[in-house]
Amino acid sequence: MMTVACAAWGKEEKMGFGDIFKKSFLNGFYDTGMELPTVLLSLGVTCLLALYIFFAYRLLTRKTFYNKNFGISLAALAIITAAIIMTIQSSIVISLGMVGALSIVRFRTAVKEPMDLVFLFWSISTGIICGANLYLLGVVACLVVTVALFVLDLIPVTKAPMLLIVNSSDTDGEDAVLDIVKRFSKYCRVKSRTVSAGRLDLVIEVRVSEEGKLVKEMSALEKMDSVSLISHDGETTY
Repeated sequence: MMTVACAAWGKEEKMGFGDIFKKSFLNGFYDTGMELPTVLLSLGVTCLLALYIFFAYRLLTRKTFYNKNFGISLAALAIITAAIIMTIQSSIVISLGMVGALSIVRFRTAVKEPMDLVFLFWSISTGIICGANLYLLGVVACLVVTVALFVLDLIPVTKAPMLLIVNSSDTDGEDAVLDIVKRFSKYCRVKSRTVSAGRLDLVIEVRVSEEGKLVKEMSALEKMDSVSLISHDGETTY
């Protein structure tokens, strides 16, 4: 017994730092025995939450431009992310290679709508959470995000201002135009003023309720060629 123990002790003494690192670190983080039920459960929960995100995107974008392909991409992105996270968990070597492989991917499509960016992060985070087997956290996070988005969407906002476009042959008629505007609107701001060849072109930002009366009274001015009142989708001014 003493001889066997001494032989084992001698082998341990001959192990260098590299051998200890491989044995205690790499072997501890390398696990190819991922069970099929665990994989199916993770992907199943991810699929359910991905469908949830798909329908949430459809409901929350009902008032704007709805892109079905983008909604499908959100669901697929969550599933793909979950699969990547499960792959990374299986081996630290694969995770380092995955970082290098994904670092060369470049997306050049600009995300113009801020809400689309929110849904992209939501889908990716859901895949990460489910890939890490934190199913309860994924469900709770989806519910909290949905409630927050719906509540914030219901908050009323100030009515967006409109643009009053005036084309007149009277280059000195700006004062008369602004007098009429101030009688119908408490807020007005000249956005553009152009005077050329005996013509006056004005673009005025106004917030008005009696739109028809404003246009009729403005049209009655002398040398008034045309008056247009249009709405725009720009930022709301408070």
